[in-house]
Amino acid sequence: MTAEPPTFHPNPSKPFYVPPAGAVDAHCHVFGPATRFPYAPERKYTPTDASKEMLFSLRRHLGFARNVIVQASCHGKDNTAMIDALEAEPETARGVAVVDPTITDEELHRMDRAGVRAVRFNFLKRLVDATPREHFQRIAERVAELGWHVVVYFEMPDLADLAPFLRGLPTTVVIDHMGRPDVGLGADATAFSTFVELLEDEKFWVKVGCPERLTVEGVPYRDVIPFARRLVDTYSDRVLWGTDWPHPNMKSHIPDDGLLVDLIPAIATTPELQRKLLVTNPSRLYWGEH
Repeated sequence: MTAEPPTFHPNPSKPFYVPPAGAVDAHCHVFGPATRFPYAPERKYTPTDASKEMLFSLRRHLGFARNVIVQASCHGKDNTAMIDALEAEPETARGVAVVDPTITDEELHRMDRAGVRAVRFNFLKRLVDATPREHFQRIAERVAELGWHVVVYFEMPDLADLAPFLRGLPTTVVIDHMGRPDVGLGADATAFSTFVELLEDEKFWVKVGCPERLTVEGVPYRDVIPFARRLVDTYSDRVLWGTDWPHPNMKSHIPDDGLLVDLIPAIATTPELQRKLLVTNPSRLYWGEH
């Protein structure tokens, strides 16, 4: 399987918006380099290498202080590249792993020491093969004992089927990319309102980034702002934001990460909301800071 063209900007703009001190990019990835960290044989795509050095350089360029690095499906359940990045910057990086139910307690504790604070469950069939829910349940029960949470990735049409399962998980649940709503229907559509109601349960948190994946109109992604703003205004203590660098599987265009940062004041419209979104909430969830 040959590598896909790069999906990340070679020279992202310097954002006009200056994030508050201690700001966290709470959703990003590292890929390879494949010569050191091979991609999973079962992967659905082969990305261009995107190293930890590139990620940390981008973080500084954008004005952020910390990263939460999420294991992506192209590396499968081999978390070595992600953990290598955590160990390179133990104070400023935390991780979200993908694991198998057969993982040993020793390995989970090693991940915890390295800075892993969650596991990710991916329900997108175009990215991963289906996993029995009882496997996810067993994993969630084990990581809950470590104080970890669960990150879930699904698309809005699957919410009705998944909601009872997610409500039953024994730990905090963070939902990626606003549950991937149909932006063309508008932020007041029934489907998105149902999603917003799910978040009335305080076990649920949500990431409000990734407009480049959700937009119908395209750059500068203004059609996505009402969705993110509704969530930030309603659940300001349980929202997170991330670049999604290096934007795996982007087909339509290559996002400018500086432009993504400049959208933050449009979705978190006051300094207090911005600080919660970028500093207080991720620092509490991933660093245990209050």
